Order: sequence, then structure tokens, then C-alpha cells
Amino acid sequence: MKTKLWVALLALYIVWGSTYLAIRFAVETIPPFLHASMRFLASGIILYAWRRAAGDAVPTKSNWKAAAIVGTFLLLGGNGLVSLAEKTVPSGVAALVIATSPFWLTLFETFRAGGAKPTWLSIVGLVVGFGGVFLLIGPAEITGSQQSIDPFGAVMLLIAPVLWSLGSIYSKNADMPKSTLMSMGMQMLAGAAALFLVSVLTGELRGFNFGEVSMRSWWGLVYLITFGSLVGFVAYGWLLQNAPISLVSTYAYVNPLVAVFLGWLLAGEELNARIGLAAAIIVGAVILINWARQVSVRKEAKEVVPLEIE
Repeated sequence: MKTKLWVALLALYIVWGSTYLAIRFAVETIPPFLHASMRFLASGIILYAWRRAAGDAVPTKSNWKAAAIVGTFLLLGGNGLVSLAEKTVPSGVAALVIATSPFWLTLFETFRAGGAKPTWLSIVGLVVGFGGVFLLIGPAEITGSQQSIDPFGAVMLLIAPVLWSLGSIYSKNADMPKSTLMSMGMQMLAGAAALFLVSVLTGELRGFNFGEVSMRSWWGLVYLITFGSLVGFVAYGWLLQNAPISLVSTYAYVNPLVAVFLGWLLAGEELNARIGLAAAIIVGAVILINWARQVSVRKEAKEVVPLEIE
């Protein structure tokens, strides 16, 4: 079991950290929303067919409604906007900004009915983390950076984790199938439909020709379907069932560092002191927030007084 756990965790670190570079390669010659729709349609069909063949029940209309809402927020709002941003923003920078998802989850959890209130450690983590984001993508006149980040891409990256976090919060009480992988397959199919609709409405298909797609983009898309969506999500689903959530959540610390390194190594993306400092601040803030959450959960568990058996 221990060997399987570490293999799954290592796969999650490497695979999900590398997807940002694969997205960059894919959107070089495939429109962003169309590429994401193709990715999740293929992955969703495979996951859904697999789980039905394995004996999972046919989802209800209520299940599909919940999957459509969650899939739209996560895959259109989250992944779709990241894909759009990576047309103009380096993949490593994109990964670092998306690493702020735990900040938004902590904030939104405060307003959810029955949600946990942030501790002072969480608040410190939020302030520090957003400071790191500002250092990374803030105006060059203020940050003193020689590297300018495309403003439109930066805004998309700031919105993406907000929508991803909203979808994640909603999914906690949504009427989803018990099977995690079946739920993921349904979310992928619903998200693919939403992404394709936006692709059509934004005119991505006008003048687009599959014959003009480069081999690098095709390989990026194939990698995202097979490794990013299938291997990564399967490893994540298995870890949720077999490992402590504190261990599973460490992917949020490692993935942006993997993405920054691969972007520098394989795509010639800039890696300078400012990016390194921002990475350390953001990842450190994520660690602080997750640690504060674990401390709060352990404290609440100790305060629960068991009822006497009557």
C-alpha cells in the first residue's frame, strides 16, 4: 500500500505540474476553449464508459444537473480561462497564480452555511499569498520588474481560481454520484459542452483548420487527455480514498514549482529572482493556510464531547 501511495502521489506531482506546459503547447495552434472542450470530451467519455462498465448506477437527472454546474465552474471557468491566458502568459506564471485556489477556498468557506471561519494563521497566509501574486503579476512600475505580464491574461488567471473555488464549494453539498470517478467523468462531459458553446460563441471556429494544427499542439492535447485528465484524476481519486487529505493536498505546493521548472527547461520561459521569490511566497502561503486548516480541524475534533450511551 505504501508503495502504491507514493507512486500515485509522485504521478500527481509530475503530471498535474506538467499540464500547464502541455496547455501552452496545445493552444499554440488550437483555439483555447476548443482545445479544452476536446480534451474533456475525450476524457469524460472514457471515464463515464469505464465506470458504467464497472457497474456504477446510471446517474439521475439531479446528478447531471449538479455535474453541469460543477463542471461549468471548474472546467469552463477554471481550466478554460487558464487555457485562454496561456496564449500570452508563461505556463510557470499561470501555475503560480492558480496555486492561489486555497486562498479563495478559505475565503468562500467562511460564507458557506456551516463553513469554517478562518483562523488568524489563515488570514496571515491570505495576506502573504496575495502579496506574492502582486509581486508576480503587478505593474512593472511598482514591482520594478523588467518582465511585463499581459494584463488580459493576468486578469483571466485571477478569475480562474475564483470560479474553480466556487465550483469546489458548491460540489460539497451537490447531489453527485457516490463514485468519485463517475462524478469526474460527468463533470468533464458537462464542462466539454459548456466549453464548446463558448468556443462557438467567441468565434474560435471561424477560419480554424485542423490541418494547420502543429504536431506539438497535437502531442500537448494527447498528453492532456491521457496523463492530465485520466492518469492525474485517477491518481487523485485513489489518493482521496487511501491517503490523508493533508498528504494529498501537498500537490498544491509542488505543482507550481514543477510547472515553473518545466517551462524554463522545455519552453525557454524566463526564470528570474522575482519569479523565484514570488513562488516561494505563494507556496509558503499555501502551506500556511493548509496547516492552519489542519490545526483547526484537530482542535474541533478534540472539543467534541461524546454522548453517553443510554
